[in-house]
Amino acid sequence: MNLITISDRLSKFLMIVAATWTFGLSFLVLANIIGRTYLDAPIHGTAEMVAASIVIVVFLQVGYAIRSRSMLRADFLVNHFPDWLQRTLLAIGYLLGATFFLMIITGGWEESILSYVENEFEGEGAMRVPSWPARWTVLVGSALAMINYFVMAYLDIFRPDLLDSEVLTGPESGVSGSQG
Repeated sequence: MNLITISDRLSKFLMIVAATWTFGLSFLVLANIIGRTYLDAPIHGTAEMVAASIVIVVFLQVGYAIRSRSMLRADFLVNHFPDWLQRTLLAIGYLLGATFFLMIITGGWEESILSYVENEFEGEGAMRVPSWPARWTVLVGSALAMINYFVMAYLDIFRPDLLDSEVLTGPESGVSGSQG
């Protein structure tokens, strides 16, 4: 299994985890609203759990957003350039994106370790939520985003025919797949 296949499968898996998490959060918020409105019994800590979960959900999905080419980009001018220049500029943009996520990793590494070691919590009152899961999800999501930006740069420069491919489910599928 090559890096592109691993990256694709991990990105899809984390996107499914994030979607499931978000679905579960919607029921938590709904139960809190019903409990607060009709039963005078809110679910304590809902705001803290949702606040921590937003960061986690975003960084679980960022790798998939990059690999599926769903990240925001303004290409109205670039579309008028020759194909080789378009691919080169996209590759430069991908490398800048990878650099951005590398800065997030290097800037958050020490704080993530400290939040786990020192058992750091967020929130006051009814419920305190540990902060290390969100911090470590930012690091893991940023690492996957950085890898996916490198994968996209590689595909743009060396394998543009595979740029829109999806990984097949078979064990010997490699990078080939259906064109989108």
